[in-house]
Amino acid sequence: MKDRAVLIDAALDKSVPLQYPEVINEAMRYSLLAGGKRVRPALCLAACELVGGTIEQAMPTACSLEMIHTMSLIHDDLPSMDNDDFRRGKPTCHKVYGEEIAILAGDALLSLSFEYIARETRGVDAQRVLQVVVEVGKAVGSEGLVAGQVVDIKSEGAGATVGIDTLQYIHEHKTAALLEAAVVSGAILGGANEMDVDRLRKYSRSIGLAFQVVDDILDITATTEELGKTAGKDLASAKTTYPALVGLERSREIADELIEEAKSMLTGYDKMKAAPLFALAEYIRSRKN
Repeated sequence: MKDRAVLIDAALDKSVPLQYPEVINEAMRYSLLAGGKRVRPALCLAACELVGGTIEQAMPTACSLEMIHTMSLIHDDLPSMDNDDFRRGKPTCHKVYGEEIAILAGDALLSLSFEYIARETRGVDAQRVLQVVVEVGKAVGSEGLVAGQVVDIKSEGAGATVGIDTLQYIHEHKTAALLEAAVVSGAILGGANEMDVDRLRKYSRSIGLAFQVVDDILDITATTEELGKTAGKDLASAKTTYPALVGLERSREIADELIEEAKSMLTGYDKMKAAPLFALAEYIRSRKN
């Protein structure tokens, strides 16, 4: 993860150059380059390599996915949403640049993400690039991230009265959809066949749901300093979470089950090529922030 983060950060730095009006590019860069685990880009690169592709083929899409993820964080932190003052241990975008510029920075990152896939991808058949644009677009729109966010907002304050099916819908769309797009897009860019795409889609859905279950757990078990954002917000706002519905111990068991399901989708692949995806699954299970 550290090695890949270096490559990804260098590519992200080049993706948003400073130009007039500088303030919008500064705000975009402030949040985009603020650190983070780079899980989505790393998954994209690993999936591409698994099926015989290269880092160079997948890097523009990897950067695009991080742009979209950053956009979602900027907007999620706004006063009208979660109203958070800190992200990744730093003041949130709207606290530094103001609410108006933060909204526009998120919008600009979303727009740039699709332009970047189409403009910068090299050595990949145009039809596959188009498939990736569709995959990513679906993951972020009203069938993906936005849908999950809407149901999450509408469920806020309901606590345990929201059922497990609704909670799973929120997590699958708000969090897992973009992780799924990362893995599937990497596979498509690397030349995957339909069977590969189907197996890797199942892998990514399991790790995506596990990612959010772990996030729910960390919100009540980690400190603000460990998380780099305000801890305990889910509990304070009576958000629907796995620990709230099934308890902490069962939540940990569910995360473990999902990770094992994901890893089972990688059997049959070359062990060395599959190793990064195995490791990323374990990383998601054991992360502390």
